[in-house]
Amino acid sequence: MTRDPVAVLHEVFGHTGFRGRQGEVVEHVMAGGSGLVLMPTGGGKSLCFQIPALCREGLAIVVSPLIALMEDQVAALRQQGVAAAALHSELDDAERRDVWRGINEGTLKLLYISPERLGMDGMLERLSQGRIALFAVDEAHCISQWGHHFRPEYRALSFLRSGFPEVPRLALTATADARTVDDIRAQLGLEDAPVFRASFDRANIYLSASPRDQERAQIRAFLREAADGRGAGIVYCGTRARAEQTADWLRADGHDAMPFHAGMPSEDKRDAHRRFARGDAVVMCATIAFGMGIDRPDVRFVAHLSLPQGPEGWYQEIGRAGRDGLPARALLLYGAGDIALARHRIQQSPASEDQKRIERARLDAMVGIAEAGSCRRRVLLRCFGEDLEADCGNCDVCASPPRLYDGSVAAQKLLSAALRTGSRFGLGHLVDVLRGRMTDKIAQFGHDKLPTYGVGKDVPEGAWRGVVRQLVAQGALDIAVENHGELVPTEAARPVMRGEVKVMLRDEVMRPRSQRASREGPQAGSDDPLFGALREWRKAEARSQQVPAYVIFHDATLAEIAARRPENLASLREVPGVGESKLQRYGTAVLAALAEAG
Repeated sequence: MTRDPVAVLHEVFGHTGFRGRQGEVVEHVMAGGSGLVLMPTGGGKSLCFQIPALCREGLAIVVSPLIALMEDQVAALRQQGVAAAALHSELDDAERRDVWRGINEGTLKLLYISPERLGMDGMLERLSQGRIALFAVDEAHCISQWGHHFRPEYRALSFLRSGFPEVPRLALTATADARTVDDIRAQLGLEDAPVFRASFDRANIYLSASPRDQERAQIRAFLREAADGRGAGIVYCGTRARAEQTADWLRADGHDAMPFHAGMPSEDKRDAHRRFARGDAVVMCATIAFGMGIDRPDVRFVAHLSLPQGPEGWYQEIGRAGRDGLPARALLLYGAGDIALARHRIQQSPASEDQKRIERARLDAMVGIAEAGSCRRRVLLRCFGEDLEADCGNCDVCASPPRLYDGSVAAQKLLSAALRTGSRFGLGHLVDVLRGRMTDKIAQFGHDKLPTYGVGKDVPEGAWRGVVRQLVAQGALDIAVENHGELVPTEAARPVMRGEVKVMLRDEVMRPRSQRASREGPQAGSDDPLFGALREWRKAEARSQQVPAYVIFHDATLAEIAARRPENLASLREVPGVGESKLQRYGTAVLAALAEAG
């Protein structure tokens, strides 16, 4: 006997009515229909299958990608008196027997299971000995090869369409572009089933993005604004090492911070999930391995320390904030190196040309969001086929519209310097050329004889980084990430140099650093004694190894070290250009040189 969905909604979940398109989905599934649900994180997707599961006869099977997510959802349902369980590899024998007892006796209403376990020999046959109420495929973008979290095991779920044609199949996801939607529908046999698409606008999340400059100072300021020591949040880091380092310095600052990444032991990851779910002002410093399907509603902020690969992944990750509808914040820090590295990885990947083309388009869309000169939310939502009628008023661009000016001449000077020096040098050396500095390297290569020598004295030293970022974003400049970070003009540089394409820069990019926000700190230059001491140390080291000095550290890296004045290896590791290998090889000597110079 079926139950009334509205009554169940009120009795079990305490809601007086459905939100958005929930009611339509529930009615459709109750009638035996299948479909695809596209709703933003926090939009109420789970009720779309939980209500029919409680109202229809039989067992609802929910495919979920992560044990921690299953456990969270099962625990929440049990709190509401729902007979729910998860079947996974970390159950002990007694727990496993209890689950099967509930299945066999027909007392269990929802079973959460991973795609791998569902596809095991005999599993579905055993589950189907009783009546199956529905199949719900959560995080359905994982089934698509175009999805941002593709899981090959999800692909095997295609057997549901042929093996159980009479059982409703409901796929649910918070992020999917048109190609991913088509792939999900094809894999699950939903080509003729409706797509229930809700608005993707999470208007309560304040969106902001900024070039990565003084990362720690930027994150500190963001945490003060977003949480003020009271709210939980996530800081997404590009690597495992960076996640651990970020957690270390945040803890030193007094935050309850911890790392999370795929290289941690399973028990440590489970403990981290539990602490994040139960703690107060917990800051999780994580790779993208963390967060899929987080149920915590009061996450107040999400920060990214590098550029995500595309809008879908970024949108899902920032959507983990503010699920309670209260104000939340998202911050994206990015640099030209992020863009170049992402393009390089796409080019070098073994993926098909079609896949590479799609990944490049996603990256370009993400760059467009990061560099947006108009309402950032409108740019984001256009990636999902949605247009706002007016600017959102809740992003950094709306709050403080940037003043843009034509920076084409500066761009032409930099591109010319790169070409005339043979596209063999990084930003530090090119800035020395443009600003007319007589360094050892300039003398060695005779670059003081170039027409571009000294033509950029009118541009503040720190502004050149913004010029480079804009040119990389436009595709006119590449960074040789596989070598030593040389700046290499591309074919797209030609129209810039011919004056056919304008390079628009934000006003603050060209402002002298002394007039910019104090958080950005000082810029070390050739007259800085610490910078000079580091160059002397590098020169001696290069001589002993009989290698060019720049292969040890670029001038830009030494200038950054001098500006930040790191006091330990952990702090030195945070400086752009200091990788693990160089840290291990030169870290102690660099710190000693800094200490000696005072």
